[in-house]
Amino acid sequence: MRAEQARRIARQWVREEGSALPGFAGAFLTGSVLWADPAAELAPSSDVDVMVVAHPGTPIGHIGKFPYQGVLLEVSSMTGLGSTHEVLSDYHLAGSFHLPCVLADPTGRLGELQRVVARDFAERPWVLARCTHAMDRVRGFINGVDESAPPVEQITSWLFGTGVTAHVLLVAGLRNPTVRRRYAAVRDLLADHGRLEYHEDLLDLLGCARLSAAEVGRHLDALERVFDAAASVRAPAYRFDSDISPVARPAAIDGSRELIDQGLHREAVFWMAATYARCLTKRALAGESGYEDGFAGLLSDLGVETLADRRRRGDRVLAALPGLWQTATALC
Repeated sequence: MRAEQARRIARQWVREEGSALPGFAGAFLTGSVLWADPAAELAPSSDVDVMVVAHPGTPIGHIGKFPYQGVLLEVSSMTGLGSTHEVLSDYHLAGSFHLPCVLADPTGRLGELQRVVARDFAERPWVLARCTHAMDRVRGFINGVDESAPPVEQITSWLFGTGVTAHVLLVAGLRNPTVRRRYAAVRDLLADHGRLEYHEDLLDLLGCARLSAAEVGRHLDALERVFDAAASVRAPAYRFDSDISPVARPAAIDGSRELIDQGLHREAVFWMAATYARCLTKRALAGESGYEDGFAGLLSDLGVETLADRRRRGDRVLAALPGLWQTATALC
């Protein structure tokens, strides 16, 4: 299937089902399928991201992943979009609205935003504003590591704070701040700018710079086992319940194996760790335990096995931010 066909299917879902949601105020595409060449082939490990906008006071809630007409849709929702200046300063929203993303626009508001954002997206002040937004998210995640929270939550805060460093550079380079493939994408960006050596710094902050393909492959084997165990239980109240399900397996497991096969094993580690944490969280919410040893082995290899480790590694990320900003401003 081509990306353009996948977009049409997303529009069809919005027209036939999404628009009937209470409080529906519009919908737009986001994510890699939006950024892709319309003629590009949709990878089996890809989903199609749709954001539903709700009227204020009528939140729709997270819908999640589900198959529809041969594609895997990932439907999220939000209430309100703010001003054009706020959208231009938000690195996720601006990344969508600078492209023809609108799927449904009953009020006309989304089309208005899209026209302005498309016009001003590449202006340097707005690029720097979005880089600042990403930098603030790094600080928020790292400083949000709570010593009273369960270890899996601490890991998630450290992991996403560290991982957003890749987004800072992708935003500076006007590239898609993709989620699962962020380290592969930032590698391409830095290579294009003759700065590939800085990619090693990013991987070092994550703790995977020296991991071999065999080591990452063993961690993926362990993740595959816990994923299948977590996919077989139900935790409907968990926001990421559908991300850990049989229909999501191609993205979570097969997509990571694709990266390893491409020689990008270190770039696969971020999403593997995030998925492992979600698997254990889902199983815990379903009253299940087990598979913690494999996660502990991955954390040990990344150097974040204890709270003290996570604090120390988080401080390294914060200390690296001036250099990250300098690199970002050189890219934009």
